[in-house]
Amino acid sequence: MAVYALTGFSLVSLLSFGYLSWDWMKPSLVADVATDPMEKSLPPAFARPPHIIFILTDDQGYHDIGYHGSDIQTPTLDRLAAEGVKLENYYIQPICTPSRSQLITGRYQIHTGLQHSIIRPRQPNCLPLDQVTLPQKLQEAGYSTHMVGKWHLGFYKKECLPTRRGFDTFLGSLTGNVDYYTYDNCDGPGICGYDLHEGEDVAWDQSGKYSTFLYTQRVSKILASHSPREPIFIYVAFQAVHTPLQSPKEYIYRYRSMGNVARRKYAAMVTCMDEAVKNITWALKKYGYYDNSVIVFSTDNGGQTFSGGSNWPLRGRKGTYWEGGVRGIGFVHSPLIKRKRRISWALVHITDWYPTLVSLARGNLSNVPGLDGYNVWPAISEGKESPRTEILHNIDPLYNHAKYGSLEDGFGIWNTAVQASIRVGEWKLLTGDPGYSDWIPPQTLTNFPGSWWNLERLTDGLRKSVWLFNITADPYERYDLSGQRPDVVRTLLMKLVHYNRTAIPVRYPAENPRAHPDFNGGAWGPWASEDEGEEWEGGMEPLKSRNKKKKCKICKLRSFFRKLNTRLMSNRI
Repeated sequence: MAVYALTGFSLVSLLSFGYLSWDWMKPSLVADVATDPMEKSLPPAFARPPHIIFILTDDQGYHDIGYHGSDIQTPTLDRLAAEGVKLENYYIQPICTPSRSQLITGRYQIHTGLQHSIIRPRQPNCLPLDQVTLPQKLQEAGYSTHMVGKWHLGFYKKECLPTRRGFDTFLGSLTGNVDYYTYDNCDGPGICGYDLHEGEDVAWDQSGKYSTFLYTQRVSKILASHSPREPIFIYVAFQAVHTPLQSPKEYIYRYRSMGNVARRKYAAMVTCMDEAVKNITWALKKYGYYDNSVIVFSTDNGGQTFSGGSNWPLRGRKGTYWEGGVRGIGFVHSPLIKRKRRISWALVHITDWYPTLVSLARGNLSNVPGLDGYNVWPAISEGKESPRTEILHNIDPLYNHAKYGSLEDGFGIWNTAVQASIRVGEWKLLTGDPGYSDWIPPQTLTNFPGSWWNLERLTDGLRKSVWLFNITADPYERYDLSGQRPDVVRTLLMKLVHYNRTAIPVRYPAENPRAHPDFNGGAWGPWASEDEGEEWEGGMEPLKSRNKKKKCKICKLRSFFRKLNTRLMSNRI
C-alpha cells in the first residue's frame, strides 16, 4: 500500500527561476561579455583541442536542480543544461571516493581495489600509484592541468597528492569533510586538523574564506593568467553541498519560508554553488576560452536525505545502490556540440569521461589498456547510440553480508549475501544489502510526521537478498521482478561472476596513529616516507601491526607530541 501512496506526492514540485548575483560580480556579466581581442586571431573552434572544465558537486541530490522540478533555485545550471545536452541516463557511484577514483582512472572500483567504503584520513591508502590518471593523459596531450576543490583520493604519501598525480596546480582539501570557513576536519574525538592546501603546502592564510567563493576565485585567476591559445583542463570539485550545512546568511534568507531547517541551509548552498558556476562561465567568456570549451557538470553521488538533499522520485539515497544513490545529475554545455538543446537518454557512466575527454584532447589511449569507460562524445554531441550497454555498479565483498543471502539463492553460482549491483540493458540486479530502500518526497526530509516509508522498506526488504528491476519501464524501482524472471536473474548473476574474476584485492588498511594532525603541525597531510611500502596485503583483510613493540613506541611518541602541543597552546593563550 505504501508504494501506491507515493503517487500522491509525485505531483508536488516547485519550480523557481531567476538569476542571482554575488555582491562582487555584476549580474549582467554572463550575458554581456566583451569579446577578448585575442579571440579574433584564434583558429576556428575545434581546430584546436578544446579547453575542458569539469565541475563535480558533492552530495547534490537528483531532485536538487531546477530542471528536475526542484524548489531550489539553480538558474545558471538550468540555462547551461538547456543550451547543451542533459544526460538523463547518467550513472555515478553512491559515495565520494569511488566516484572520484572512477573519474580519474576510467576504471571500475573492482579494478583499483577501492571497492569498499571511502579512503579515510588516517588510512595508509590512496589511488593506486600504478594508475595513469586522466590529468596525466591530458598533460601528455599538451594540456595545462589544474585542480580546485576536494581530492578525497588519499594522501598518506607525497606521491598520492594531486600535484604528483597529474595536476600542475592544486588548491583544496585532501580529506572528505571540512568546515567551509575554518577548513578544520575531525576524524573522531580529539583527532582534528586543518585541511586546506596550496600545492603541497598547507594554506593557512586562506582560512576564513567560504570555500565555494574561494574555489571560484581561484578558477578565475587561473583563466586570467593562462593563454586561451593553449589547451587547459580545470577540475573543479566543489565541497558544496556536502555537510556541514554552512552558507552565507544572504543565501539562507532567500529560503526563509522553508520550514525544514536542513533543507533551507542545503538549498542556500546549492544556489550559492549555482552562482559560482555562473561566474566560472563568465570568466571563460571574458578571457577568451568559451567558444572552444567543453563544460561537463556532474554530481558525485546521490543526495543525503537526512541532511537536506532529495532524490525524489528515485528510490534510496547516498550510500545505496538504489537509483537515488547512483543515478546522477549530469549535462554537457559546449559551443562544439553538434546537436544542442536536447535530452540524451544514452547510457553514460562516470568512467566514460576518461576516454571521452582524452579523445577530445587528441590524446593517446592505446597505452592505457583495460579501461572500463567508453568514448561517449558521439552520443552526446551527435545523438548517436551509446557504446555502453551495461554498468557494474560495484561488488563489495567487505560490506556486511545480508542475513538471508546464500549461494543457494544465487543458483549455486553467486552468494547473494554479497553486496553487488549491475545493470545490463534495461535490467538492473541487486544482491546482498543494497542500503536503505526508502522513497522520500522532498517536502518530508528529516521532519516528516510519520514513517510509512520505513514500514514499506522493512516489509519489502525483509528476508530478501535479490532484487530485479526493469529500469527503463520502472525507473523508480517499485516492482521487483526477481520472482517472475529467474532467467534474467541467472543471466545477470553470471555477469557478476565474470566481473568478479577480474577484481583485484580490496585496499582497506587499518588506520595509522602516525596520521594524527598533531604530528604535522596541526594539519592533515602526508605522514609516510616515500620509500615505505604500502601497508596492506593481497587479501581483503587489513595488514595488522608488525609487532607490539613498534606500536608501543608510536603511542609514546604520540603522547609526547600531545603534551608538547598542549604546552605550546597554553603559551599562546
